[in-house]
Amino acid sequence: MTTEQPRARRPRRHFSMIRTFVLADFVTLGNGFAGTGAILSAMQYLATGQQTWLWVAFALMPLALVMDFLDGRIARWRFKKSPLGADLDSLADVISFGMAPAALAFAVGMRGALDVMVLLYFVACGISRLARFNVTSAELSDGSGKVKYFEGTPIPTSLGLVLVLAVATWKGRIGESMWGGAWELGPLVLHPLVLLYAASGSAMISKTLRIPKI
Repeated sequence: MTTEQPRARRPRRHFSMIRTFVLADFVTLGNGFAGTGAILSAMQYLATGQQTWLWVAFALMPLALVMDFLDGRIARWRFKKSPLGADLDSLADVISFGMAPAALAFAVGMRGALDVMVLLYFVACGISRLARFNVTSAELSDGSGKVKYFEGTPIPTSLGLVLVLAVATWKGRIGESMWGGAWELGPLVLHPLVLLYAASGSAMISKTLRIPKI
């Protein structure tokens, strides 16, 4: 009588991050690089006071949006996506459309304690919005796997806030001359303009707003 010999286990293949990358992933990284560049440019403006750095930051934001738009199109065009794609996209979006707009608001003068609280709320809403989308995208998709609509406004809509800051900078209405001035609430300071960030964050996490996906 013969006994069956146990099959030898194949050694687990090492996960190679670089080998799993496809063209769309590199475009997604470009989105993150543009957002990071905008944050660093805002910091450079604070360090030097040279307004040119603000304009560099403003210019990088539309570039991040273009990269965010292209990565999905490239993946569908090439019929290739990596297991890292969705996570890369969310992380890049948090940097470019969450942290970067908040950093720009801080740089142009929204630095009061209440301003910072609103900016933290805005970033938290952006993170939560992306996490919810990743969890619910399967439920919201149609038979082809394409998501039909967004619950809440997509995080790239924060570029509208950046546009407001760019116009304010062009008009010389930042810092001490900021639109709306500043409210002193005891020891705390709030610039009314920062309330646009509160509204944007709230719209992102809204359950009732349904935005068709193009």
